[in-house]
Amino acid sequence: MCTFIKPRSTFIACLKNVRTVYGSCRTGTREIVGHGINGCANYKDDVHFPFPAVRFKEMTRDICALKEKEKGDWRMLCCEEKKALYRASFCQTFAEFQAPTGLWKLIFGYVFFITSFSFWAIMFCHHYVFEPLPTSFSKESQKAQLRRMLELRVNPIDGLSSHWDYDNDKWKD
Repeated sequence: MCTFIKPRSTFIACLKNVRTVYGSCRTGTREIVGHGINGCANYKDDVHFPFPAVRFKEMTRDICALKEKEKGDWRMLCCEEKKALYRASFCQTFAEFQAPTGLWKLIFGYVFFITSFSFWAIMFCHHYVFEPLPTSFSKESQKAQLRRMLELRVNPIDGLSSHWDYDNDKWKD
């Protein structure tokens, strides 16, 4: 016969149970049926660890009656009773907890929001915070600096001036 286990609801009762992290104050009247992932009496639907340490539902009179009927011939159980027995032990089937959730849409939304916010922050800084670039960054100024370096013959052995043909006034091939 199926008996009901009264939960110990005090914090001290949880501390006395050294074997598991959570005592009966967390599991209630649910039946502990295994070791658990890390030796803890907890429930989680997981592909890598398909058998949780505790049953999903607490023991009620209906479930106790089905458990007694389960001990007999399984052909005498109807499909609904088999499903009720399964749902007493597990919250979801493999197909249910492996089904796509659509969470990727939320993640993409956050990524696009953060990207657009960053873009507009950079545009704001570009127009209102940063000073304009110095005149030495213009193309004309850079060409003038290059011409001046060539006239001074800077690094003539293996540097910039070694690639310039001074006779023909153009770059060497």
